[in-house]
Amino acid sequence: MKPLIDSFLNILKPSQVLIGDSLSSRYHHIWAMDVPLNAQAMLLPETTHQISEIMKICNETGTAIIVFGGLTNLVGSTETAGDEVVISMERMNAIETPDLQSRTITVEAGAILESVQQAAANIGLLFPLNFGAKGSAQIGGAISTNAGGLQVIRYGMTRNLVLGLEVVLADGTILSSLKKIIKDNSAYDLKHLFIGSEGTLGIVTKAVLKLVESPKSRVSAFVGINDFNDVVSFMRYVDQGLAGTLSSYELIWKDTFITLTQDQSVERSPLPYDYNYYVLIEGLGSHLEQDQARLESLLEEALNHSIIEDAVLAYTDKELNWFWHIRENVDALVTVCDYDQHFDISLPINSIGETISKIVKKLSRIKGVTHIFPFGHVGDGNIHFIIGKQNNSDELRMAINTVVYEPLLDLGGSVSAEHGIGLHKKEYLNLCRTQEEIFVMQQLKKTLDPKSILNRGKVLDIN
Repeated sequence: MKPLIDSFLNILKPSQVLIGDSLSSRYHHIWAMDVPLNAQAMLLPETTHQISEIMKICNETGTAIIVFGGLTNLVGSTETAGDEVVISMERMNAIETPDLQSRTITVEAGAILESVQQAAANIGLLFPLNFGAKGSAQIGGAISTNAGGLQVIRYGMTRNLVLGLEVVLADGTILSSLKKIIKDNSAYDLKHLFIGSEGTLGIVTKAVLKLVESPKSRVSAFVGINDFNDVVSFMRYVDQGLAGTLSSYELIWKDTFITLTQDQSVERSPLPYDYNYYVLIEGLGSHLEQDQARLESLLEEALNHSIIEDAVLAYTDKELNWFWHIRENVDALVTVCDYDQHFDISLPINSIGETISKIVKKLSRIKGVTHIFPFGHVGDGNIHFIIGKQNNSDELRMAINTVVYEPLLDLGGSVSAEHGIGLHKKEYLNLCRTQEEIFVMQQLKKTLDPKSILNRGKVLDIN
């Protein structure tokens, strides 16, 4: 290993190269901070040029590379086998002053999502990508996984918010197209190869992100519904009534809602435990009083037409934060589980009610399953599961996987709506991608990374 480390020290300062005992305080995931990182070395580059030089060395020597961002992934994307060199993007976190006229912001891959949001907010603009791990997730990771989150129904996935990209390829080539333009049909739009590729085709180092005008108001309500058909009907009803300002439509099943609202960090439940489904809606508008009045009127009409059973509107910032804390407090679900298994599936909206009901019934019959918590972004067909279980055996894990994933093939669903494939879902990729699609993906990987050094063993099997 010494010649390899010496090569890195020729282009990096000693403080940028961590080996041996220096790795003991490092880890591969924020949920595994007590497990020392198992790797040849961790490198802390500060420029795109340094990453390029690192990749030239690794490509020449065939050394496997794993890129670390905020380490919030849920599919084993940053798990190491011990023979890899880790590149951490933590020092490449610069955020340029947002461009107010073009409504863009240029950031390095290590920039924290919440910091990017704040930089946009400082000039009255909004970067609308938003999810629970925003305080630690990095932009490079969000781009590499095409992250979704809480406002996809209005603003789309990360892919919809990236205008330009800078990427370092496996051989060290710097591919830079940091354009601020929205329309560019000059042949292939190469940035889309790397968005969602989970670091298997190149290393994202910098991006130009699209900003939007910051809303002047935010209104939310919790709604109780008993029939899933009414969940879908109410979504269409409220989307039409809010005239394009609906930004979130979150669905929480009853048992999940009870657990979330009985957590010590929640003051009380905003609605009684009388309903099968609890929907949290959000509208981003331009006039608070008018928007609240419009939503209140819509809720009253929906109650009168028996589309919904109950509703409570947030009238203050305190109430609004209370509502969203309930939805985002996923740790409350994990805490009651001795062991937990997470899922992130997508399926046609009209199939969600019946399919999830069948999955829950089958899961409840598996010996070793203790808790079943479904919830999700029903507006875009994305449902999450957190499954509590008695042990972490492969047998139990596989049995649970089979129940959750099997229905997706016939439904045209996906085993990963927004978290990626990584290591944990690789064997299930054929349930949502055809053999022809996987073959083309493999050819792309072999073309851009012929030695398979980038995130080796993740996403795809390369012969």
